[in-house]
Amino acid sequence: MTTSTKTPVQAPPQRVKTGSLLSRLTRHQIFIPIAALLILVVFNLIADPSFFAISLDHNSAGNPVLSGYLITILDNASELVILAIGMTLVTAASGGQDISVGAAIAIGGSVVLRVLCGTDSRPEVLHAPIIVAFLVCCLVSMLFGAFNGVLVAYFKIQPMVATLILFTAGRSIAAWINNNELPIISDATFGYFGNFIPGIPIPTPVFIAIVCMLIIAAALKFTNLGLYTQSVGINAHSSRLNGIDPAFIKFITYVIMGLCVAVAGFIKVSRFSTINYSVVAKDIEMDAILAVALGGSALSGGKFNMTASILGAYVIQFLTTTLFKFNVVSSALPAYKAVVVILLVVLSAPVVRERLGILAKRFSPAKPAKEVG
Repeated sequence: MTTSTKTPVQAPPQRVKTGSLLSRLTRHQIFIPIAALLILVVFNLIADPSFFAISLDHNSAGNPVLSGYLITILDNASELVILAIGMTLVTAASGGQDISVGAAIAIGGSVVLRVLCGTDSRPEVLHAPIIVAFLVCCLVSMLFGAFNGVLVAYFKIQPMVATLILFTAGRSIAAWINNNELPIISDATFGYFGNFIPGIPIPTPVFIAIVCMLIIAAALKFTNLGLYTQSVGINAHSSRLNGIDPAFIKFITYVIMGLCVAVAGFIKVSRFSTINYSVVAKDIEMDAILAVALGGSALSGGKFNMTASILGAYVIQFLTTTLFKFNVVSSALPAYKAVVVILLVVLSAPVVRERLGILAKRFSPAKPAKEVG
């Protein structure tokens, strides 16, 4: 009796579906801000390596503080990072941008000074605790954010047109709050929030920005804010059919924007312990919008990446500091920034990233077939 043995059937060779690493990177939202940051880093390394030097010095009060261009970038970008958080949510939900944030910062800062100074523009002592001034600033700024939100969400006004009202009138309102005076606060503790806390060499705004980033990260992770915001931005009608109130989601993003404005405004007035209504936070709304665009978020609403927007804010500040470092005339600064930013925004467009991905695949080495079995 003979037994036959069957040869096991070999499975046909299969190719491993692993795309090019470069191709995957170019399609990711965070690719453009990272690439822009690397270009700026390389440029400064070649032009002047001392750009990255950090030293321990002493400020006018004799306290040790870190100084250097990198510290300046981290410090000055703090307000922009906070605004980019709110601008990202507003853009994603409403498909438009809030151009009133600079004027709203002037209002918020003016409210802080009014609470702390009372009717005396040069008070010897503060008329209220600093925390009370901050909370009142938050309340007022959120009310103005709610005003914008009502116009956009319930009156269906295009966001840029709706926020143009506050953009036009905001600085006049700020001046009116303090009777067109420029209050000055002499209490040193108020300046801690915009500069340095004695004994801590890192600027306080850096810590405030980190706290804001942690709060929004927790909100996006543990609540449905991110999901609802993207859903409304992509298709408001479908969102309504799924039980989401698009108007309320749009409204709440503008209220959050107001809260971000309050924090940024508080930092701004704390830096100088006074305010100049006409120039404080001038054009910062444009930088915030550019940060969102660099982050790859759809300016027409929908998909967004908060991490990429925050990184975009640091890129914008890195670019600004670089231009100042090389003695670009301040009046010409916007023109230089515009040229560079246009290039970065074009590169961040989905169609361009798709073409880059195709190009990367074309030049990537072919993957060898991997046999299974």
